[in-house]
Amino acid sequence: MSRVILDSQLRSKLNGLTEQAEFCDESGNTVGHFVPLALYREMIVAWSKSHLPDEELDRRRQEPRGRTLPEIWLRRRG
Repeated sequence: MSRVILDSQLRSKLNGLTEQAEFCDESGNTVGHFVPLALYREMIVAWSKSHLPDEELDRRRQEPRGRTLPEIWLRRRG
């Protein structure tokens, strides 16, 4: 995922990013949507619950985790 840093001027044009926003090009064609972080998190939780039963989520929480951050960095370099 790309990361875009907003300056205060652009942030103010986007109503402080407290609400959903539609992004359009000069012709008015929709190119994307913005969802505030709290709503994004709610959507992710709702999506995961709709696809995985609670028992499966609990089982996955109990599984050993993957690699440590230093292990990931080493693999990305080599």
